[in-house]
Amino acid sequence: MSDLLNTQAIPKVELHLHLDCSLSFRSVSALISDMTFERYRAEYLAPPKCRDLVDYLGFLAAPQALLQNVHALKIATLDLFRQLEEDGVVYAEIRFAPHLHLAAGLKPQDVVEAVLEGRSEAQRQYSVESRIILCTLRHFDTAMGLEVVKLAKMYQAQGVGGIDLAGDEANYSLDAHIPVFRKARELGIHATAHAGEALGAESVREVVEKLGVRRIGHGVRSIESRAVIDILNERDVHLEVCPSCNIQIDVFDRYEDHPIDRLARQGLSVGVNTDARGPTDLTLSNEYERLREKFGWTPAAFQKANTNALAAAFIDATDRDRIMLRLV
Repeated sequence: MSDLLNTQAIPKVELHLHLDCSLSFRSVSALISDMTFERYRAEYLAPPKCRDLVDYLGFLAAPQALLQNVHALKIATLDLFRQLEEDGVVYAEIRFAPHLHLAAGLKPQDVVEAVLEGRSEAQRQYSVESRIILCTLRHFDTAMGLEVVKLAKMYQAQGVGGIDLAGDEANYSLDAHIPVFRKARELGIHATAHAGEALGAESVREVVEKLGVRRIGHGVRSIESRAVIDILNERDVHLEVCPSCNIQIDVFDRYEDHPIDRLARQGLSVGVNTDARGPTDLTLSNEYERLREKFGWTPAAFQKANTNALAAAFIDATDRDRIMLRLV
């Protein structure tokens, strides 16, 4: 059996995965009849090395433009579950910002319902368990963020697990989002937030202290501060780490420079994720191969990362215990 097949066979948990960053050639072809593989790679994949996060975000225009109607959202969701099943993922949390899919007249509620309908159909076809995470973005105002919280509460029983703060961390402050995350806590809604990707360790400290989150999207630049690492350990904050995407947006120059292994060795709760299967041209099995090649990760290390992630998942104890049995 090849190394690749071994990594595909590992039962995986993926918590950091953007729907609009996960369009495969198959899903795009289903929506654009004359799509060629060459055109797909040119329009839907980002280059191996971008200048920074803002440069990378510019390459999301094509998939976002495509996902502006109910049919496209359902196709993308269903196809993503296919990708996850083929990749050995047993539990995933899929995130998107409803307000980015309104150009053709949909309302945010329509967007959430379309994805949930796609998820329901996928759950009849595939064995991947899941929750949905709704994103507000750094450049959104408080009112838009509160609308995301309202949607998360409205659809909590239908599979929405929580909210996220994503977007351009370097150029927008947290101020507008503090009331949003306070309201989420009041309503019992789980929350995560992107930080420590485009900015350093202090950005991680800020989202932990001001937003009260116990999960961080990325968080990898925590490695720059022993004090921040101590805070993360003390508060049992889970890091949703996406190594290849971090390399792609030039947070680190080479894979060997990525701190995921050092963070794990310092006792932090670390999980492994793709972030953007489409623009990064990546599967989680690919990511595992790179971790094994560059850092010598063993099956035990991968199992530890997956149990860490499941412990931090936005699910109840009964579901967690059931899914945990699939990781052994």
